[in-house]
Amino acid sequence: MQTDFLVIGSGVAGLTYAIKIAKAFPKKEILVVTKTTADETNTKYAQGGVAGVWDANDSFEKHIEDTLIAGDGLCNEHIVEIVVKEGPERIKEIIEYGARFDKNEEGDYTLGREGGHSENRILHHKDVTGQEIERALLKELKTLSNIKFINHCFVVDIITQHHLGYLVTKSTQDITCFGVYVFNLLNNQIEKILSPVTLLASGGCGQVYRTTTNPKIATGDGVAMVYRAKGKIENMEFIQFHPTALFEPGVSPSFLITEAVRGDGGILRNKDGEAFMERYDERKDLAPRDIVARAIDNEMKRGGTEHVYLDCRHMDKEKFIHHFPNIYEKCLSIGIDVMIKMIPVAPAAHYSCGGIKTDEWAHSSIQNLYACGECASTGLHGANRLASNSLLEAMVFGHRAYLDTIERIEASSNSSSFGGGIQEAVPDWNAQGTSEPNEMILITQSLKELQQVMSDYVGIVRKDVRLQRAMRRIDLLYEETEALYKSTTISPQLCELRNLITVAYLIVKSAEFRKESRGLHYNTDHPAKSMLVQNIIL
Repeated sequence: MQTDFLVIGSGVAGLTYAIKIAKAFPKKEILVVTKTTADETNTKYAQGGVAGVWDANDSFEKHIEDTLIAGDGLCNEHIVEIVVKEGPERIKEIIEYGARFDKNEEGDYTLGREGGHSENRILHHKDVTGQEIERALLKELKTLSNIKFINHCFVVDIITQHHLGYLVTKSTQDITCFGVYVFNLLNNQIEKILSPVTLLASGGCGQVYRTTTNPKIATGDGVAMVYRAKGKIENMEFIQFHPTALFEPGVSPSFLITEAVRGDGGILRNKDGEAFMERYDERKDLAPRDIVARAIDNEMKRGGTEHVYLDCRHMDKEKFIHHFPNIYEKCLSIGIDVMIKMIPVAPAAHYSCGGIKTDEWAHSSIQNLYACGECASTGLHGANRLASNSLLEAMVFGHRAYLDTIERIEASSNSSSFGGGIQEAVPDWNAQGTSEPNEMILITQSLKELQQVMSDYVGIVRKDVRLQRAMRRIDLLYEETEALYKSTTISPQLCELRNLITVAYLIVKSAEFRKESRGLHYNTDHPAKSMLVQNIIL
């Protein structure tokens, strides 16, 4: 199969790019590939909102400063300025597509405030903002006849050629992407999709941990594929744990209790009912997520408990139900009336601040390959993501990738030509077989072991000895899984396990390299903010 533009993933980043390209080139085909359905994305699960400067009391400078403070010295200031200043225009486009954000009785947007923000600047649609944005984008997409979806299609690897110069320089600029190999789940066949332009918007990697707010599809596929293709990956040690996931043992993914609840006045309390955040940060319950998550982790360890509580009993019931209807109903479904009982919460893996290294136009280090959204590391988040900046980032860089694509096509007399070079040796997957594996227990047990290792040794608080132990176990899982991959039938479950092991390796290796505590990487064996190491690029 060949297409003019290939998009991997259907979240806000991928759909933003696809819609804009489709409008610019109505006679060209845009192919969007998803491994489940179009609306099953990380975007769909984003509750809180999207940050942007809307109010007269706010300013770009304040939003930039808040982002830099949260990023703990590792943000790219140029990128931060780009996202903050271009963000409001991208939000206006989403509104033009039909996205509905909450308004007050006067018809003005209701602006929320979350941890790390100095002003109210969060636009939200109740407690399902991501789902509303996804709905609006899919609705807009249906008006465009030149966008084609392929659902239930698992991307196995990107197709690359390493040119002659790579043998000498080992420079990733000598690697070119020409599309992807996919496992078609409908016919159990490996197929090729060729494209002169590919955009990876494959989402996050939360499933590498036992407890996560991410959907089952968040297995780090894009990051793992680019790493295998020798592209640049950076800052994987910075995994953000959302402080307040609903505590339900054995339930995955964890139900998120959005930070906006604390923005509206929710108070964290320990098992003794003490409001503990004032001991950790002067911003109390509205401190950045890394600080709140570590505070909760410490309170749980001090008290020997598996969770703390979020107290909403003092909040206005009518307002709470209006702003957070799904949270209210979810809590009721497990016997918790939030107006009478406190909500049990605990941190859960939520967002990867690192990923595929990109520049200000969403270029990866591999030619003809863009990356946007959570799979990319743009430089915006640094060592810790400021709340509600992720949807904003995805829209801005989806748009910037579109602008760059337009410029490149206009500058090229033959935009769809495929260059020569040395073709990578590719396994004959179809000869190997593609079906349900006969020994699923080998895959499911390895996944459980991986998630246990990462949660126990590479979580919110780390130590060198834990990282070393984690690496030894990941090495063993890697050897076993690669042997299985080479000897058995290919399956989505095996491919996802393989990708998660690669991502786990990158997280641990990056954490071992960083000899300091910074942002989301907190290692008790190393001092905070020592500036010994800058961005870790693998």
